[in-house]
Amino acid sequence: MSEKNHELKRGLKARHLNMIALGGSIGTGIFVAMGDTLGQAGPGGALLAYGLVGIMVYFLITSLGEMATHMPISGSFSSYATKFIDPALGFALGWNYWYNWAITIAAELVAGSLIMKYWLPDVSGFVWSVLFLALIVGLNILSSKAYGESEYWFAGIKVVTVLVFLVIGVLMILGIMGGENVGFHNYVIEDGPFHGGIKSIFAIFLIAGFSFQGTELIGIAAGESEKPEETIPKAIKSIFWRILIFYLGTIIVLGAIIPFTSATVDTSPFTMVFERAGVAGAASLMNAIILTSVLSAGNSGMYASSRMLFSMAKDGMAPKIFANTNKRGVPVNSVIATTIIASACFLTGLYAESTVYVWLIAASGLAGFIAWVGIALCHYRFRKAFVYQGKDASALKYKALFYPFGPILALLMCTVIIIGQGYSCIKPEGIDWQGLIASYIGIPLFIALYVGYKVKHKTKIVPLSEVDLSFSEDISSSTDNDIDGELDLPELN
Repeated sequence: MSEKNHELKRGLKARHLNMIALGGSIGTGIFVAMGDTLGQAGPGGALLAYGLVGIMVYFLITSLGEMATHMPISGSFSSYATKFIDPALGFALGWNYWYNWAITIAAELVAGSLIMKYWLPDVSGFVWSVLFLALIVGLNILSSKAYGESEYWFAGIKVVTVLVFLVIGVLMILGIMGGENVGFHNYVIEDGPFHGGIKSIFAIFLIAGFSFQGTELIGIAAGESEKPEETIPKAIKSIFWRILIFYLGTIIVLGAIIPFTSATVDTSPFTMVFERAGVAGAASLMNAIILTSVLSAGNSGMYASSRMLFSMAKDGMAPKIFANTNKRGVPVNSVIATTIIASACFLTGLYAESTVYVWLIAASGLAGFIAWVGIALCHYRFRKAFVYQGKDASALKYKALFYPFGPILALLMCTVIIIGQGYSCIKPEGIDWQGLIASYIGIPLFIALYVGYKVKHKTKIVPLSEVDLSFSEDISSSTDNDIDGELDLPELN
């Protein structure tokens, strides 16, 4: 396959963008960790924590939407930071985000192999991981449309599962299914609904932040979306409410049906509810859906990291070889590089000391929150520069509400989450120093990237008068006719 400097191609439709953002935030956080969430803070505490984080995510996604509509590029907040704030910040954000998703792919490969042991315990997990990696790479090598279409269906399965769960849950609460009128008495058992008080709510606040990560994928995908000035605002407006309804609705239903005193992370709460409702093969069904979530996360990880690496290469912040694309507009070299790193991290977890793998995962733990801080800062500077240069903010194709309150609040809340990462490591019996260091290892790595680039290139904060707000279209429309005809399917939402 010959590599040439073609451009990316706009092959992602509105329905793809909707599902990429929605699928990015619905995963093991809702299917598995929600039981532990209820157990720690009770249904009231979980609702409050997820509601607050939902507000923060709303401000972040509208901030990103405003910038992505004005300047739809695959580098997203990394490129925005370079243009609006400081090239050193763009460099650090880009590599931080690339590394985060590359490690995430490795983690999902491990998770996928463990899930398969439920059905085929005698088959080596390594075999499944290789097969899953080949599938993910194959989907990303084909074209942006192939990625978008696969993610559309991966996410669609998750969405349908949550909707079915909510319907069954409501019927069980009303006594129509499950043999008894469950009601909401489980909310007030023992010290519910706010089990554990403020400390527990804060602990869930951190978990909720991780659960919502992935919504920023819409900014990366904007660089290859059709008619971004139309599709991005539509996706932004609808996605937030769907995510919030799914998460808060799930907490309300789970809190009613499952006593928070017996909710754990050992068994998916979805499995417990489906079993109580009499759904045959509930455990196998949920394992299959969780496997879909794992593949979805790996698929999105490969897409996001390869596009970020491609964009940085175009900006001169990564080797130029990663800026090459094939005739279908796929940055193949960036996909290959990401695959190599993800595979190396996976093999580290498989064959090396398990502590090495744990540290790798820990180092990427803060990356999503650091990216969110970058989005808030970029939006604040973008709007300031826009007005400073005499432009009318009302002329923006999509305008985020509540500026500057929105990005400032999101910035403060993200900072609280980042600072609070090591909260769980401080216990009455003493401090878990190894866990505490692992919680914050991502910060010195980010600072090292920022300071290293700044010292080497002597970069400075871009003055408001010099902020580059222009956008020149350099991405082709999709010409994958053979794929268009085969994959242009009806909308799911």
